Amino acid sequence: MIYVALGANIGDRAGQLSAAIDEMERVGLHVTKQSSVYETAPVGYIEQPSFYNMVVEVKSRQSAEELLKTLQQIEQRLGRERLFKNGPRTIDLDILFYNGEDIQSEHLTVPHPRMQERAFVLAPLAEIAPELIVKGRTVTSWLDELPRIDREDVVQLSLLTNFVK
Repeated sequence: MIYVALGANIGDRAGQLSAAIDEMERVGLHVTKQSSVYETAPVGYIEQPSFYNMVVEVKSRQSAEELLKTLQQIEQRLGRERLFKNGPRTIDLDILFYNGEDIQSEHLTVPHPRMQERAFVLAPLAEIAPELIVKGRTVTSWLDELPRIDREDVVQLSLLTNFVK
């Protein structure tokens, strides 16, 4: 299975997440599961609006590198500008997990190198794949080990209403 994290904190955050899922489907990525949307505090650069985050499960015949390029093209079509690291963004699409593969390349590291440290990734991922093994442990166990303060900054909202499979 392939899992992709989505995040947005500029403009219509839910609309951006929905548009990203629509674009994924349009380019042939089949979204098979989606988590709820979570409102989360920014990490790194904190002087910015809160994020809406979620995770989707995707089926694709693309290689991981091809998928990365496709996701970056979707980000660009949806107005993503990379002004500075951890800055505000209309949409952010990250490959978290790609069919159990360990990938280390110039442009891509999978599983995502910091996912086990981030409640805004683990909470939605645990919702749709609680027993997924990442770096030798379940997603749920990684989430449970995070400090409570990190988990409190991740608030489950609801499913996107216009995306029903």
